[in-house]
Amino acid sequence: MSMEDKRNVVNLRAMKEKGEKIVSLTAYDYTMARLLEEAGVDIILVGDSAAMVCGGHEHTLPVTMDQMIYHTQMVSRGVSRALLVADMPFLSFQVNPDEAVRNAGRFLKEAGADAVKLEGGAPVIETVQRLVDAGIPVMGHLGLTPQSIRNFGGYRLRGKEKEEADQYRRDARLLEDAGAFSIVLEKIPAALAAEITREIAIPTIGIGAGPDCDGQVLVTYDMLGLFEEFKPKFVRRYAELATDIRNAVQRYADDVRQSRFPSAKESY
Repeated sequence: MSMEDKRNVVNLRAMKEKGEKIVSLTAYDYTMARLLEEAGVDIILVGDSAAMVCGGHEHTLPVTMDQMIYHTQMVSRGVSRALLVADMPFLSFQVNPDEAVRNAGRFLKEAGADAVKLEGGAPVIETVQRLVDAGIPVMGHLGLTPQSIRNFGGYRLRGKEKEEADQYRRDARLLEDAGAFSIVLEKIPAALAAEITREIAIPTIGIGAGPDCDGQVLVTYDMLGLFEEFKPKFVRRYAELATDIRNAVQRYADDVRQSRFPSAKESY
């Protein structure tokens, strides 16, 4: 693969300018990363959603830096063409910019990530600038930011009220000015997402933010029907793998219990 084929922050911006939609999904291990890579996904996000779909937690807050580094290392071994973005977990960047630079640098140095993603607007602008100045590409994240779920009191739609919508418009411009290469817009009204997408030159990646963003991202476990505990309105299931897996395991168990597996051909 040539360097021209590798997705990077420059050609993602060119995709926005050409009106080419950007495809993004999450991965947490090598096997899934290889499948997404082979399917031609543009951005693979090692999401802190690993806390929920891999760790069984009710929210994203418990996942640690070391756990996210480990997941990113696994994913990076399966990725060559896609842009690999690692989620900065709760309290890995909020304490101060110096700590944020050290933690973000670990994702690039130790884990093979191409970029990091962090949540928030105005309060994290200095941090975003410091990361970009240090040579670390940054993806922003506005709207429903799961690490702030304790403040929000739930996973409700954000940006319905004028004051909050205006703040997201300002935050998007601030993130762009600070050097962010893209912004995830999560669970905000489609009209607001469309407006922000028109107003900024960097790509927007929507999740529950309507069809007019420059790209879309979903949690792969949700999209494939693997994670059944939580199904937001904005998730379209393209498969029902949890059902397929249960059925396959039941068939295997029946074959073992009835001495149908292994057969003579499957034995040495």
